[in-house]
Amino acid sequence: MYPIIEFCVSNLASGAQEAFERLEKDPNLDIIEYGCLGYCGKCSSSLYALVNGEVVSGDTTDELVKNIYTFIDEYQNQMF
Repeated sequence: MYPIIEFCVSNLASGAQEAFERLEKDPNLDIIEYGCLGYCGKCSSSLYALVNGEVVSGDTTDELVKNIYTFIDEYQNQMF
C-alpha cells in the first residue's frame, strides 16, 4: 500500500502546487486533491498536506516535500 498524500485545493493555490506536481511524479505515492481538508488555520499560515491522515507542513515547497518524505520514512520504519 502506497502512502496517501492529500492536498487542499486552497493550499495548492497558496503555493503548494509545485510540491503536488513533484510528488505526483513519484509512482510510489498516491496523491489526492480535495476542495477542503478542514485545516483552515494551517492552510492560511503554511504549506501543508495530510500524509496518511497526519498533518505535515513546511514554510517552502522544498521544505514541504522534504518533510513529507521524512514523515513517510519514519512512518514506514515504525511499521516494521
